[in-house]
Amino acid sequence: MKSLDVKIWGVRKRASKRPSYDVRWSVAGNVFSESFRTKALADHYRAKLLRAAREGEEFDSETGLPGAMAEKPAALTWYAFALRYLAMKWPHAAPNTRDGINESLTSVTLAMLDDRPGRPADDVLRKSLRNWAFVLPGPQDREVPTDVANTLHWVAKSSRTLAYLADPVNAREVLDSFKIRLDGKAAAAETVRRKRRTFVNAMHYAVDLGEFRENPLSAVRWQKPKVSSEVDPRVVANPQQARSLLHGVSYVGGYNRARGRRLVGLFDCMYFAGLRPAEAVGLAEPDLTLPEQGWGTVVLHRTRPSVGKQWTDSGESHDDRGLKNRPAEDVRRVPIPPQLVTALHDHIDAFGTAADGRLFYSEGGGVVASSTYWRAWREARAIALPPAVVASPLARRPYDLRHSALSTWLNAGVDPTEVAERAGNSVEVLLSRYAKCLDGRQEVANRRIEDLLREYE
Repeated sequence: MKSLDVKIWGVRKRASKRPSYDVRWSVAGNVFSESFRTKALADHYRAKLLRAAREGEEFDSETGLPGAMAEKPAALTWYAFALRYLAMKWPHAAPNTRDGINESLTSVTLAMLDDRPGRPADDVLRKSLRNWAFVLPGPQDREVPTDVANTLHWVAKSSRTLAYLADPVNAREVLDSFKIRLDGKAAAAETVRRKRRTFVNAMHYAVDLGEFRENPLSAVRWQKPKVSSEVDPRVVANPQQARSLLHGVSYVGGYNRARGRRLVGLFDCMYFAGLRPAEAVGLAEPDLTLPEQGWGTVVLHRTRPSVGKQWTDSGESHDDRGLKNRPAEDVRRVPIPPQLVTALHDHIDAFGTAADGRLFYSEGGGVVASSTYWRAWREARAIALPPAVVASPLARRPYDLRHSALSTWLNAGVDPTEVAERAGNSVEVLLSRYAKCLDGRQEVANRRIEDLLREYE
């Protein structure tokens, strides 16, 4: 049917629980329409129809579409697509983000496999995908063990095509698979949301590649698990408890080996300066201003997050990067109280610094591993706290020292803007995360309300 028989109307918004935008046109008297979630998508689709009509393309009287726009089933397999998506994301992603993408692609791949003969065991499939398929350099660029190569060959043959996801029922099954752990128990809400986020982003890339007209997951009504961003007030240690815990660290291990003593300053930085563990691990002597008395200063510009060797470009276990959620060259200036100034003086006097100036280092001079300070913290809790409290959530993780610090500052009446600046957060994130920990401020508010009501008695 020639384009002269085509009439293309405008975009019309349709009111419903989930508003949509319709594009309507006719070919040889037959009316067709397509619905889109946003007006931009609808306008883009209408523009493509108009361009085809102006260029004299033939429109099919049954589908209503020109040949170039006829929906073609996606022939690309999910596994082949996932490898392309990984290659696109990997160079620009942080190491921990790479780990998350790898985990998410593995989960989707397992859910997108046909039941073909010769299926390897699930743990073999998972290890091959996690350790070989979704890591760069990929299996085609390095020597792969025979059993892994055979497993990945089976995956490539058994992977369903992307067209499988065009059916909302199938897409929902993949999303639902995120909710179950390997042991059959419910997965953590944050894990489910992280996998879904990667899956959605991958499908946007499939749209960019022309495999779909729009993201197929947008048609799936799927309830995302709710994730609480608020800090549990039970994990927050009061100043007395925090001091007992920090003192307990010094008793971990023998005195001469100093397994605990060399980490006291690290934990002090988390509590007295509110530093993230990766910020404290990367701290170096040139970053400090330590007067003999009074307040000092830390200038933060570097973090050393603990990640696996396969996720970093350097092949080291720790990444070396700038501050979280900031440009690489940005810095953050944090005033530090006299207690921390004294503690850092004592640490430098006792242990000196690593060859590159880092304050905290392993016995061999390397970067302090997260497993090392986690192990020391568990032992310190058992030393410093009564058994009943050890079993509670109180300061269960080293990161909880930062939560305790920020909660203490807010309850002391420090302006939230100043607290947010020192912590490296936005004010909105700060207040939403620590809303349940502001006991002191709640009492002040209660007194003000009570005084106001008393005036009208």
